[in-house]
Amino acid sequence: MPTYLREDKKPVVQFDARLELSPFALFRRLTKDRAPLLIDIQAGGARWTLQGAESHPEGDWSPSTIDQEAVVFDADGTAAVRLAGRLQAEGYTHVRALFGGLELWQFALDPKVVGDETFLVEIGSENEPPRGETPNL
Repeated sequence: MPTYLREDKKPVVQFDARLELSPFALFRRLTKDRAPLLIDIQAGGARWTLQGAESHPEGDWSPSTIDQEAVVFDADGTAAVRLAGRLQAEGYTHVRALFGGLELWQFALDPKVVGDETFLVEIGSENEPPRGETPNL
């Protein structure tokens, strides 16, 4: 989630559709059973992840094939954008980062709006989705 400061010191967040996937686009794919491989690169101590994600906390993951579709994510999207950018530069063009990470996912996909199934699960909860709870990441 590349950010820069304008002259008036206000932050500007840039979305790069070639490098990132919005939470809404990923949510639609998950609800339509067209899920890409989900790769969680959060360091130890993370409380939340996405249902079905593989954990690679060191960020040392790479796709098994050149055309494998995957979305990498972390808490705020910073490390995920770096990893997706590096992998794309190596030729893995179907790897993207989750724009805004789990923080934006939590904010944008409110269960009161999208329904109980948000695909956000508490780590260590046997993949039971939180019901009616707003997680603090």
